[in-house]
Amino acid sequence: MLHFFRSFLKSKIGAIVGLVVLGLIALAFASGDIAGLTGSGAAPGTTVATAGKETVTAEQLAQGAKRGLERVKQQSPNATMKQLIAEGGLEQVLDSLIDSASFYAYGLKNGIVVSDRLVDSELAQIPAFQGVDGKFDQNVFRQTLAQQQLSEQALREDIRKNMVAQELIVPAQIGSVMSQYAAKRYASLLSETRSGTVIALPSLLFAPQKAPTDAELAAFYKTHTNQFVRPERRTIRYALVSADKVPAAAAPTEAEIAARFAAGKAAYAARDNRRITQLVVPTEAAAKAIVAEVEKGKSLEAAATAKGLSAAKLESFSRQDLASQFSPAVSQAVFAAPVGKLAAPQKSVLGWHVIRVDAEDKTPAKTLAEVKGELATQIAEEKTRKAYSDAINKIDEQFTGGANLAEVAKALGVQVQQTQPVTADGQVYQKPGETVDAQLRPLLAAAFGMEQEQPQVAEVEKGKSFAIYDVTDIQASAPAPLAQIKDDVKLAWSIDAGAQAAKAAALKMQAAMRKGQTVEQAIAASGKQLPPPQQVSMSRPTLAAALQSGRQVPPPVSLMFHMAKGTVKVQSAAGERGWFVVLLKDIVPAKVDSPDMIRQAQNELGQQLGQSYADALGAAMRKDVGVKRHDSAIKAVRDQLAGTGAAD
Repeated sequence: MLHFFRSFLKSKIGAIVGLVVLGLIALAFASGDIAGLTGSGAAPGTTVATAGKETVTAEQLAQGAKRGLERVKQQSPNATMKQLIAEGGLEQVLDSLIDSASFYAYGLKNGIVVSDRLVDSELAQIPAFQGVDGKFDQNVFRQTLAQQQLSEQALREDIRKNMVAQELIVPAQIGSVMSQYAAKRYASLLSETRSGTVIALPSLLFAPQKAPTDAELAAFYKTHTNQFVRPERRTIRYALVSADKVPAAAAPTEAEIAARFAAGKAAYAARDNRRITQLVVPTEAAAKAIVAEVEKGKSLEAAATAKGLSAAKLESFSRQDLASQFSPAVSQAVFAAPVGKLAAPQKSVLGWHVIRVDAEDKTPAKTLAEVKGELATQIAEEKTRKAYSDAINKIDEQFTGGANLAEVAKALGVQVQQTQPVTADGQVYQKPGETVDAQLRPLLAAAFGMEQEQPQVAEVEKGKSFAIYDVTDIQASAPAPLAQIKDDVKLAWSIDAGAQAAKAAALKMQAAMRKGQTVEQAIAASGKQLPPPQQVSMSRPTLAAALQSGRQVPPPVSLMFHMAKGTVKVQSAAGERGWFVVLLKDIVPAKVDSPDMIRQAQNELGQQLGQSYADALGAAMRKDVGVKRHDSAIKAVRDQLAGTGAAD
């Protein structure tokens, strides 16, 4: 459930994005996320960790965890604080806060200072502090801080720390390029072909020739009873009802159409949007350098790729959308630029934006007369759906009130039918290949969870048909008596004994081949008339395509992609049907001649390399300033938050 939280903190953006997720106040305001913060329950000023002379307090840790949970809940609404703590989320929050303190301490130690004027500049671009004219408003700023019970000093310190961290970390990540040689080797491995030999040892070929005694059979049956369990079977009685059996709904009235138009008037107003391609860089100098390259004829995408970055195509934005998501300055620049050209670079809390205007999306306002037919159709469809839903609800109420299936079916004018005994997967019991009608499959889960002769109603095809049904006979799951399945038990006994012997033979064959015996010699030494060895060859792209499409890949073939060249391994077949001996003969890397493929591999590896540089730099800075955790204080916060989570 909390995968989103874990993966977000481990994204390529690194520690900086982690800090944003955990609620650095400035960036939380910038995103419009200004939910109130509450205390940790610990004594004010309690320190949970130190980095150099900087401290992380219990309150900061609790606030960060709560903001992290808020973000997780956007993806998993049922997530709780207890789950976040159990998944290690609190430790990730603490690590990120320690990183923030470490980066700031290291920056101060090495003369990296953020001036008050630079902090003022960042504050002025936060939409939450801007007035109706889109400019920083001191009154709005004071009111917002008061509403959130935040001090101006704390806010400024958070902004200052974040900017120091950006100055230290971002340059280490951006622009990393893997060598062409390494990228070519990497690309060749992604398309390699592997070939080898597979020897099959069927279990039945190694099964005992002598039939088991009754005592052996009984003992085997007793220890393998679960293998002979008969599934639960149920007989379902049902009637299918099509939507045309439901009384037609009344046609839309003029008043209903007019009311619908008035309610959705904003959707029919005139629109003026822009579709854009955007690249965000950390400095104004970097933005101007990219603009200069584009003006000389290079595309924005090519300029970004050359620096190990990527330009993102974005959906349509209105002026207000751009101003609220980035900054008013970015919005003004985009709407001032002609289609196909770059807007003047502007800054937001994310960095400097280099934006190309790809297209204008202008739509004139629509009148009621122009959309009347569309609205009438919408209302008619809604009324039809409501009538259909009301009919289902009415039938459900009848069943709740004691009506039986036959009575309701007669009132609807539909015929009641009955299935053969079926299993939960829809198979007709003891009739291989026969299944229930496809229309009944949506009912199976409920049918195998309901009481006998307690009718229900359920949709079969959404908006088109539903079924009324009940269960008339239930045969519980239980082991079949030995006397009834003696032949099946004999076969299972033979396969089991043969599988054990086949495994021993496979391991012996593996040992012999590792000592230099050939495939032919190993087969001859087995003393069995084994199937001819299979020569297998497959490329990694073919394997990946098969797995992605859900096709079955033979286990020995898949095993070859987890082996070293010249090695021998053994593997069991499904259902104890046999064993395989697999020899990987050769690994042939692909010939990579495409410059685009190499460049793509360079970019992919370059991004990972940049993240590795940033991680290494962060670790070095933590070591340089010295980090100390206070376990008892951390435990106090964890216990307090777990108690809060229990009440969620």
